[in-house]
Amino acid sequence: MILILGGTTEGRLALRVLDAAGTPFFYSTKDGFQQVSGLNVTLLSGAMDDRQMVDFCQENDIRLIVDAAHPFASLLHATVASVAAELSLPVVRVERQFPQRDANVRWCRDYEDALQCLESDGVTRLLALTGVRTIPALKPFWSRHQCYMRILDRDSSREEAACAGFDPEYLVYYAEDDVARLVEDIKPQAILTKESGESGGFEGKVAAALEAGIPVYAVQRPQMPEGFETVTGEFGLRKAVERLLPGFFPLRSGFTTGACATAASRAALMALLGQPVGDSVSVTFPDGEVLDLPVNDIKVSDGQASAAVIKDAGDDPDVTNGHTVISTVRFSAEPGIKFLRGEGVGVVTLPGLGLPLGGPAINRVPRQMICDALSELYDGGLEVEISVPGGRELALKTFNPKVGVVDGISIIGTSGIVRPFSHEAFVDAIRKEIEVFVACCQDASESPAQIPLVLNSGARSEAFLKACYVDLPPQAFVHYGNYIGDTLRVAGECGVRSVVIGVMIGKAVKLAEGHLDTHSRVVTVNHEFLQALALEAGCSEASAQAVAQMTLAREIWTLPEPDLTLLLKAVHSRCLAACRSAFSEGGLTLLLISEDGRLYGD
Repeated sequence: MILILGGTTEGRLALRVLDAAGTPFFYSTKDGFQQVSGLNVTLLSGAMDDRQMVDFCQENDIRLIVDAAHPFASLLHATVASVAAELSLPVVRVERQFPQRDANVRWCRDYEDALQCLESDGVTRLLALTGVRTIPALKPFWSRHQCYMRILDRDSSREEAACAGFDPEYLVYYAEDDVARLVEDIKPQAILTKESGESGGFEGKVAAALEAGIPVYAVQRPQMPEGFETVTGEFGLRKAVERLLPGFFPLRSGFTTGACATAASRAALMALLGQPVGDSVSVTFPDGEVLDLPVNDIKVSDGQASAAVIKDAGDDPDVTNGHTVISTVRFSAEPGIKFLRGEGVGVVTLPGLGLPLGGPAINRVPRQMICDALSELYDGGLEVEISVPGGRELALKTFNPKVGVVDGISIIGTSGIVRPFSHEAFVDAIRKEIEVFVACCQDASESPAQIPLVLNSGARSEAFLKACYVDLPPQAFVHYGNYIGDTLRVAGECGVRSVVIGVMIGKAVKLAEGHLDTHSRVVTVNHEFLQALALEAGCSEASAQAVAQMTLAREIWTLPEPDLTLLLKAVHSRCLAACRSAFSEGGLTLLLISEDGRLYGD
């Protein structure tokens, strides 16, 4: 079991990540004000001291503590450190992201130091944005000077301020983006805040004060106890849990080829610049999270260096899993970063991917990740050559030939992380295929309204549909798998205005009930619904009863006429209405497909 100590934005993130595992865990807050929920979580409220937390962990077989509490909750962090040491438990600290410290801010070690700075600078009228629980620490100031304290607008906060003896006349209440208004109303000589990070709105507070010419004093966040493993986002948390508590997540996550290429490129440039390269390098992911990836095989020669990363896709059935991604970096007289195609990386031959035709198939997000990683180290011109030995053979097992990437794989990834059997990754691949289809229509002086996009669940249904639409280019046929709704929405977003969608009868029965995701983990065939639909369509009692007793939806095709036609018409009508909810504009043709390729529809 895992115990999360939350009550923060980071706590919500941790809850969301762990809840996706489908494994029970605990989420604890000091009070019950944070409204959270989950399918697999037990919620706790009330502070625990060392002894209480030890007893709780022992009674509930806690194997891992996730500290996602506020960075200024020093007493709680100390308690966690003590309990972890006594019980030999690992601790993962979910830390918020902090911007670089602004030189225009007066940084203070703690509240005592802040008060000394305020006194020495002659500040007598202060707006404090440090929260109700800091009122006692600020008493030496507010007992002698004017101090407006911003707190949450709730009775418990007012009671806490009253218990500390704070004058309610000087209480102001929290509202989003209200610092500028408070500065205008109160006209303080200074603002006191704490280093609360991005999720605490620190930059916004500072910007509003400085824009008004008000000096800012900020209390630095306290240091975490030694031994905590720090992560800064959902991916790092998941990877840490996978490693420290194997089995909590049924499947391991992994890294994309784009993340691997970024790590290899950074390591290669470090070596080229003569910097030491360890067993791993840090990579900043698109969401701002920083993770370490292992690197190896560092080589430096005349004017260039290379490094390798072995792709770990976790438990996702990725064809590149276990293969090596190599980056070779060279100095260049030309400014900027130029990408070159190495062994096993494909070449782009069709528009729609947003990449130069004839160039290497390194997608936009990986390119940006690599550029960001290298520009942190060097601002001169560079050439970056990405290679994947064996990539040409691997590409035959992917969608690459269909989207016009030939002779190798693509360096891909929108998040840098591979989620096992990822919905996100599958829909992203669908989007890429539809974008290529749209671009091909434009190159052919046609429009997406004139050439239909033919959606199908897989190779079998595609073969049946290709026999009907023999004149369409291969890019017009796109697999939706189970994600019918997502695919139709993406088609609309990409400007497609004519869609043909083929649906095998098993998926069609689920779709007719309104389920736009037909995966078996989400929905199963509802025989009661199907029986009711048969009766509503006018089928005989015998056929309706037969439908209710069918083991497989495909048995519908064995119904006698006219009941078969009546039921197919009803299923078709319901499916079309469901699809219209996701694709509301443009032409939509829906075809029901039997196991032997019979079609029913428009």
